Amino acid sequence: MVKDQYDYIVVGAGSAGCALASRLADDPANQVLLIESGPADKNSFIHMPRGIGVILNPGSKYIWDYQVQTGGNGPEERWFRGRTLGGSSSVNGMVYMRGAPLDYDGWAAMGCQGWGWKDVGAAFARLENHDQGAAQWRGGEGPLRITTHPAGDPLFDAILTAGEEMGVARVADVNEVNACREGGLGWQPTTRFKGARFSSARAFLEKAEQRGNLHVATDTDVLRVEFDGRRAVGVRVRDKQGERSVKAAKETILSCGAIQTPKLLQLSGVGPADLLQAHGIEIVVDAPDVGKNMREHRHVDLKMRVKSHSQNKDLSGWRAIWSALRYFLTKTGPMSHAAHEIGGFAKSEEGIDHADLQFGLMSMSSGRDPDGKIGIDPYPGITFITYFTRPESQGEVRIQSADPDVAPHINANHLSAEIDRRKFVAAFRWNRRLAQQPALKAWGAEEMEPTASLETDEDILAHAMELGGTCFHMAGTARMGVDERAVCDPQLRVRGVNGLRVADTSIMPTLVSGNTNGPAMMIGMRCADFILGQSK
Repeated sequence: MVKDQYDYIVVGAGSAGCALASRLADDPANQVLLIESGPADKNSFIHMPRGIGVILNPGSKYIWDYQVQTGGNGPEERWFRGRTLGGSSSVNGMVYMRGAPLDYDGWAAMGCQGWGWKDVGAAFARLENHDQGAAQWRGGEGPLRITTHPAGDPLFDAILTAGEEMGVARVADVNEVNACREGGLGWQPTTRFKGARFSSARAFLEKAEQRGNLHVATDTDVLRVEFDGRRAVGVRVRDKQGERSVKAAKETILSCGAIQTPKLLQLSGVGPADLLQAHGIEIVVDAPDVGKNMREHRHVDLKMRVKSHSQNKDLSGWRAIWSALRYFLTKTGPMSHAAHEIGGFAKSEEGIDHADLQFGLMSMSSGRDPDGKIGIDPYPGITFITYFTRPESQGEVRIQSADPDVAPHINANHLSAEIDRRKFVAAFRWNRRLAQQPALKAWGAEEMEPTASLETDEDILAHAMELGGTCFHMAGTARMGVDERAVCDPQLRVRGVNGLRVADTSIMPTLVSGNTNGPAMMIGMRCADFILGQSK
């Protein structure tokens, strides 16, 4: 039963929220409430790495499901985010990347003290329990289990050799600082342990809940942050017992992600004044950038037919049932794989001083049947997935109603910046060059549609929305900074009010060069550092 008051209320039990709540509860004097809109993470398909094929179906209670404008005249696309304990770390592809030191040093150069690589790299080291052991900027005793995909598959090894033939080094750890800067491909580090998903809920909540001062409330919606003047004093919640207010004696922290956090801020009266007035919401703070600056990676795919060692047959028909049974009996086989078996970074062109592409191999391929239904291809296939790591296109999230049950309007505005279009083409051509290297000739690698017939830059861009998709790395919609329009200051306090912070990917001024699950956990840990340091 949720009490009437806590010291700290954390809204959203996702990647950042679990890390933050657990750290706050390290101090037994703190009473902490962690609120999750979705149910507990008890479904066995959550913990089976490739069980996301079931979890992500439309209508699933474990996800937020959005229809999103892609920008221009492009068709809408479906975005989903986690809505269960662990948030998106319970429904994602488990690819563990941290971003490049360049990203975080760039934040520090913008005035965000405490966010340079020296501080952030140390936080990642505290976070990680890496199967390769501790090293400079890598942790071996943290709460988050990191498992590198095992070496040995000859096709995957040939792809790493193909990278070497292109001049991209083979590396043991693709998150190593030099690999992020100069480029390097290797076996993919993942958030798995002993064949099972290792979400932020597993990393942070299983022990923290035993302390008695952390209360986790699932199936509980936060309708708005409540204010006394300009001080956040708690939240209005709705659960099976109805609606009521819960007070926060010290602070309320929003960790709802880059879509739900700006939505909740706007519903609570913190956002663009004209938007709030249009929906009859009382203005607490006119914050015009709440919901703006949304950044996202857009990947371009190359699908290839190969002679063997694709997982297509093992994930189709009766073999899929056998693969699932094998997983439940032994925690091995195709269902134990993360989204990518190998990955890493590369430079899109010669002469640049920093890698700007991220690559991932998917050991399966999919397409549309004559009826338009998406399914696994009937032949052995694999997929190269590559994207530009530092996009400049900016989208937006804004409420469409004062009713919290109405989904926000989301416009990704993909490829609106010239550099993003240019680098999208460069990523396409990098995929194709990799596929044409001598190491893959013995595998009969044959590029398939929809890319095989495309040649000119104009054709590639004309079909851009069909050649890949969103990476689900949304960020930036409540950015931190030192300028007047920044939503949060560098200690993640929401400007213009007291007692309210944001701790999730929405605080990123720019998008990091890689997947955002690990960085989100780091942000939760850094927010706890700021709060606990201040309280001491």
